[in-house]
Amino acid sequence: MTRITEQPSLYRHLEKMSVEELTAGINQEDKKVALAIEQALPQLNKLIHAIVEKLKQGGRMFYLGAGSGGRLSVLDALELPTTYGIPGGIVNVVLAGGVEHLAEAPEEKEDDAEAGWIALKEHNISPKDIVVGISASGTTPFVLGALKECRAAGITAGCIVSNPDSPIAAAAAIPVEVITGPEFVTGSTRMKCGTAQKMIFDMISTTTMIQLGRVEDNSMVNVLLINDKITDRAVKILMDKAGIPDYGQAKTILLQHGSVRKAMDALGK
Repeated sequence: MTRITEQPSLYRHLEKMSVEELTAGINQEDKKVALAIEQALPQLNKLIHAIVEKLKQGGRMFYLGAGSGGRLSVLDALELPTTYGIPGGIVNVVLAGGVEHLAEAPEEKEDDAEAGWIALKEHNISPKDIVVGISASGTTPFVLGALKECRAAGITAGCIVSNPDSPIAAAAAIPVEVITGPEFVTGSTRMKCGTAQKMIFDMISTTTMIQLGRVEDNSMVNVLLINDKITDRAVKILMDKAGIPDYGQAKTILLQHGSVRKAMDALGK
């Protein structure tokens, strides 16, 4: 395979550049990310269809990763119960070194080819579930070992990688290859690869939640009322959708029922 992620930067002597030159160069490289994702949309769409189908049938989704990509997947999964009101445990993350050690970034754990599958088994992984492996290089042993075991166990697995023809893509039933090219700082895959991963996680989770009925029109009607800002947003959503002109009345109804969707159900809307 060709390790494009490790190829030399297109820019030389970064230490001699001004702030303006550095930010212009980084921005120029970042412009390539959305175009790379566009090329991968057919496979990404296939992966999302599979995720939606598994979740509709009562299964779970597992992000499986290490390094920057794995940590970004944690952030994506953490947002979903609040934003969309889904129960915990539907979207999960298996991170090399453990999610509990997120801030410590134990990078050496990604070299353990058995740990990913062991962690998945601790979650009682089964063919009802779906796994999405995350690896910029496409070679991370933690991810590769687990995806091979998933295939042997009949568990659907996809992946998000940034090199073509990688071992992880070969092990995945639904590979998504997003080729963003050499990094601005050679090999620093937290940059373009990380940006691509974050954008893809947004696409996966947002599209999946919409397909599962957690959004109506363009509004998060199942959002959890965890603070004043979100409660205010939910009150205004309820006022608009239920035709309630009075803010105080709408807030009372909202707080009584706990979410916009439940309030609208009670109102027969």
